[in-house]
Amino acid sequence: MNTIQRQQRAYQEALLVALRNELAERGVTAAFVIGDDDRPRVEVMDVHLVTRRVYVHLPFMWFYWGDQPDERVSCTDVPRAVARVQEAAAAGWNPGEQGEISFNLHQIAQAYRF
Repeated sequence: MNTIQRQQRAYQEALLVALRNELAERGVTAAFVIGDDDRPRVEVMDVHLVTRRVYVHLPFMWFYWGDQPDERVSCTDVPRAVARVQEAAAAGWNPGEQGEISFNLHQIAQAYRF
């Protein structure tokens, strides 16, 4: 891991720890975890005792817990993000498997190439 990757990883972890701490203060069950895939995340339990993994997407500055538009929030305002995650957990996570956000930036760049 190079210096930039280490700094990005540290920033991801700091954002996730801040999210976890704020959720815990609000009484939401949440745990900071480094997964088997070596990705940092916060595991958050909803009202139905279902756990979702919240990740940070640094290029877009999002916390996300699925691939739907209502399953992400900006991480530039942590208190607002905490409120949104808490609201989603209180309502219950969307049914089904947790989706994953992925973008192929190369394809996007190719689409605008003349």
